[in-house]
Amino acid sequence: MSDYNQRQIAYLALGGNLPSSIGTPSETLRAALAALERGGLTVCAISPFYRTPCFPAGAGPDFVNACATVETNLSAADLLALLHEIEAQFGRERHARWVGRTLDLDLLGLGDQIFPDVTTVNNWITMPAAEQRSRSPQGLLLPHPRIQDRGFVLIPLRDVAPDWVHPISGKTVAQMCDELPESELAGIKPL
Repeated sequence: MSDYNQRQIAYLALGGNLPSSIGTPSETLRAALAALERGGLTVCAISPFYRTPCFPAGAGPDFVNACATVETNLSAADLLALLHEIEAQFGRERHARWVGRTLDLDLLGLGDQIFPDVTTVNNWITMPAAEQRSRSPQGLLLPHPRIQDRGFVLIPLRDVAPDWVHPISGKTVAQMCDELPESELAGIKPL
C-alpha cells in the first residue's frame, strides 16, 4: 500500500444487517472500528449507531448504520482496498448489489478529492435509480455518488462532519441533510 506521508481526513459509512462471526450488526460495527485502527487509521469521530430501514425496502432486516471520520495517509485506492479487506474479515460477500450484508464499509470522501473526474462522478450522481440497480462502477468514485440521496448516510455523517463540503455540489453535509425528502428520513432512529 502507498504511503503518501500526508495525513488526510476520510469520511466513512459503516453498516450491516446480518450477524457476523463477531455477533450482531452493532457488535460487528464496533469490531470493524477497532479493525480500522489496527489497519493504521486513526479514528477521529464516530457517530451514534442508527437503526435504518433496509435499502431497498424489503431486501432484508433493518440495518445498523454509522459514520466515522478517520485520519489516514493512504491513497484513496489503498484506503478502499483496506475497507474491502476488513469487510471480508467479517464475512462480507460481494455477489450482488443492495443485498443483506454482515458489514458494509463505504468511502464517502477523502478530503476534497474528486476521482476519477467531475464528469464521471456526475454521471453516476445523475444516473436513474433503475440503471443504478443493474450497473456497478468499474472503479473508485469520489465522492461517493449516492451521499446526497441517502438519509441513512447523511444523518450519521452530520453527527461527525456537518461542515464537510461535497467537492462537486459545494453543499455541506448539514445542507444536504436539510434537503432530504421526508421519505428518506422515515424510520431512521438512534439505537
